[in-house]
Amino acid sequence: MTVSVLGAGAFGTALAISLSGNGETRLWARSEDHARDMAQTRRNDARLPGVTLPDGLRVTSDIEEATRIETILLAVPAQQLRRFLEQNAYLLQGKSLVACCKGAEAGTGLGPVGVICQTVPDAGVALLTGPSFAADIAAGLPTALTLACADDAAARRLQGELTTGNLRLYRTTDVAGAEMGGALKNVIAIGCGAVIGAGLGESARSALMTRGYAEMLRLAVARGARAETLAGLSGLGDLALTCTSEQSRNYRRGLALGRGETFDPSVTVEGAATAQAVLDSAGAAGIDLPITAVVVGLLNGKITVQDAITELLARPLKEE
Repeated sequence: MTVSVLGAGAFGTALAISLSGNGETRLWARSEDHARDMAQTRRNDARLPGVTLPDGLRVTSDIEEATRIETILLAVPAQQLRRFLEQNAYLLQGKSLVACCKGAEAGTGLGPVGVICQTVPDAGVALLTGPSFAADIAAGLPTALTLACADDAAARRLQGELTTGNLRLYRTTDVAGAEMGGALKNVIAIGCGAVIGAGLGESARSALMTRGYAEMLRLAVARGARAETLAGLSGLGDLALTCTSEQSRNYRRGLALGRGETFDPSVTVEGAATAQAVLDSAGAAGIDLPITAVVVGLLNGKITVQDAITELLARPLKEE
């Protein structure tokens, strides 16, 4: 069965490599030159160096060719997803669309499934999320992910279609929980990176991860998520990975903040936009997100790491 992956960044390429083991897979790149280079060299060194594209993976920049498939994975950054869908909605109507990005949209606070439902309302929608690095998936290393879909019958079909030799998918109907877990863990990862970058130690990082998880849970449940979803791969699992590895762009962004270093602005850091988006929507709903607030302050340059520590430690004492 043929599957298409739209988006030839590191994660989209890695997913396409893994899925090609199940049958012909198409990988769409926005740039014609990028697609031609990948097709000729069988590599994507700009995004995923050192990995050879398998023979069963067809690379194209023709969006019409790439969307002649029933099941389409959207590996497009969260903040670019709406524009991409609006431009190509006529090609995606009635398709089975699987979002493979994490974040909350600036201005609306919506997760990727919410954005798809607004822009391509007659499509089938699911979300693939959880603890995963592109390099691990591309190398064939074992990875477990969450497949979230409100329609359990559709989820079962996709689970069988998208499970590969190294990707094991667990399904859930709790789309809100999976969306919120994947978005909010990036915010906490920036904070954890700042803690380590500032030399505050592993104990401080552990404390921030734990209280960050409580913050994630508080907001997700308020938005209709099930608490047990946040305890799974798309919440706690992804949080543990992202807050402890320099493979995470969000964690590296935090490290730079903590060290007072500049960070490459061309690198996509989904947690930065997500932090502001969820803080705005949570504030309107009266939900307290102290860690998210200090992360936003750090990113905006309005507070220092020392200010953040002082602010968090000065909060009223309470039960855990």
